[in-house]
Amino acid sequence: MSGHSKWSQIKHKKGATDKKRGVLFSKLATAITAAAKTEPNPQFNPRLRSAIDKAKENQMPNENIERAIKRATEKGTDLDELIFESYGPGNSAILIEAITDNRNRTVSEIKKLLSDYHAKWAESGSVLWAFEQAPDKTWTAKFPLDISEEDKAKLAKLLEALDEHPDIQKIYTNAQ
Repeated sequence: MSGHSKWSQIKHKKGATDKKRGVLFSKLATAITAAAKTEPNPQFNPRLRSAIDKAKENQMPNENIERAIKRATEKGTDLDELIFESYGPGNSAILIEAITDNRNRTVSEIKKLLSDYHAKWAESGSVLWAFEQAPDKTWTAKFPLDISEEDKAKLAKLLEALDEHPDIQKIYTNAQ
């Protein structure tokens, strides 16, 4: 009866859950560090306050939050906030927000992911016109696009792969 150990099943489920949680904590810590660059006090920095609230909402330990804020105040920590544009399956527009400490590495990794899932890298400004930014800094599509079920499945796989990348914070698309 190999493979029927209850501990083995728990171990595999816990391993998958812990991996997802680790990626989430990494993204949240990066967002906190980027927000704390301008002002490390959350009372005077609404962006930092909302990043901390989101981290607490996802049960991130206070120690990790404090470490992320401290990292922002140290010299040598240089994070870039980037917006990438691409076209996905069914000519759907995709906006990718990323925070990285190495721009060249992140650009090449995202280009590789896009090519693996048959998406196209777009020049700056060629996709951004199809979105508008709300006051809370989120993007919404001006012109929602209906795509086929086959393209929806391809887009879902692409978005899942992009979401697993540790530098990518948020992904927006105009596909419905």
